[in-house]
Amino acid sequence: MTKVVEILQYRLQAGSGERFHHIMQHDSVPLHQAAGITVLEYGVSLHDPDAYYLLRRFDGMVEMEQVLQAFYRSQAWLEGPRTEIVTLIEESHRVVLPYQP
Repeated sequence: MTKVVEILQYRLQAGSGERFHHIMQHDSVPLHQAAGITVLEYGVSLHDPDAYYLLRRFDGMVEMEQVLQAFYRSQAWLEGPRTEIVTLIEESHRVVLPYQP
């Protein structure tokens, strides 16, 4: 099975980078980890305070889709940081690549 890394890149609402990072650091990433999702890295881009990235690793494509489907349907996500996070995101892009540490 080929491990994969998912790279998410977000364009945030103007001036919201610091707030978004706080939510990720204190709410979203701990929630990911509690759900068994490996978060490799996340943070504000060096080139723009309103650009953000999230890197997650999975054991394969099928596992990634199953885990993410369960995560995004969970009460913890839906009743937790979801609304605030989605409100701050203007645009998002996703890339999935083979993971080779």
